[in-house]
Amino acid sequence: MDVIKRQKIIVRTSVLGIAANLVLSGFKAAVGMLAGSIAMILDAVNNLTDAMSSVITIIGTVLAGKKPDKKHPLGYGRSEYLSAMLIAAIVLYAGITSLVESIKKILEPAEVDHSYITLLVVGAAVAVKIILGLYVRKKGDETSSDSLKESGADAMFDALLSAAVFISTVIYLAWNINLEAYVSVIISVFIIKSGVGMLSSTLADILGKRMDPELISAIKKTIREDENVLGVYDLILHSYGPNLLIGSVHVEVNDSLTCREIDKMERRIAHTVFAKHGIIMTGIGIYSVNTLDEEGMRLKKDISNIVLSHEGAIQVHGYYLDKENMTVYLDIIIDFDIRDRQELFDHIKNELNEVYPQYRFDLVQDIDV
Repeated sequence: MDVIKRQKIIVRTSVLGIAANLVLSGFKAAVGMLAGSIAMILDAVNNLTDAMSSVITIIGTVLAGKKPDKKHPLGYGRSEYLSAMLIAAIVLYAGITSLVESIKKILEPAEVDHSYITLLVVGAAVAVKIILGLYVRKKGDETSSDSLKESGADAMFDALLSAAVFISTVIYLAWNINLEAYVSVIISVFIIKSGVGMLSSTLADILGKRMDPELISAIKKTIREDENVLGVYDLILHSYGPNLLIGSVHVEVNDSLTCREIDKMERRIAHTVFAKHGIIMTGIGIYSVNTLDEEGMRLKKDISNIVLSHEGAIQVHGYYLDKENMTVYLDIIIDFDIRDRQELFDHIKNELNEVYPQYRFDLVQDIDV
């Protein structure tokens, strides 16, 4: 999606959310104070925090849309992650505040004075929040905006909170039983859980998480389709915002290729990956494969069998035999589930040295990306 179009959709959706939440907050606060309802007042405060979240989303989107400059040559796309984290923090704060106030009302019950006007306001709020939540979440999916997705999810939780207030109001009007404080405690727990989930997800984006396996597989498939590529390894993608992924990769090629042929291949790969996947490949490393040396090819097979016979060793690549210096180069990937990965790596290296004392092994413990 075009960056400018995406920004306009996010801002327009956020403005709609601000307007809806301010109206709901005003009505709920007024009715809550007249009825003496802590649940209604907390619901109004929650709507106010939603409006604040939408404001943060707009600010984050505008910042993320700034053009790259000398200070930030890769742009400001990661600003959206920061805005999403602030929204998650607001949701978490609202949940904790609601929980504390609800417990206070259980310990010190207060009289309430609900009316059918209360019921009407809360019922309308439930309907508005459900519609708003579905709409915002849909736009979040369309624009790949974490901030909108989280705002949409929060709106759905707000609808649940308002629904609980609605039910407690019905029970009060029908049987004069006040349950709203207990209902608020249950809903507050769900809001806190939602806030923690949002915060964890956003922190994972900021720290760097494993990319979608389907995307990784598709990119590798695209690269393998090049006529000179024998294997694809070490594909790493760096996110600089929802619309900017920068990648690097290692490819295995025939050791008889010339520099000119390799240069043409690298340019083809970069162009094709960007055209098909919208990803900028800034680095394409080369693994040279012994295709003209029978001894080297045979040794590769034997060494691979030794390495992969160990539980936890999941892949070998980057093999090359330098006969002039009697050196074997090899990358070994060890599963993250292995408790002591370094110990296994050292054990494999020692075993190879014992089996092939005539060679020097230059091994790299690679990571499973």
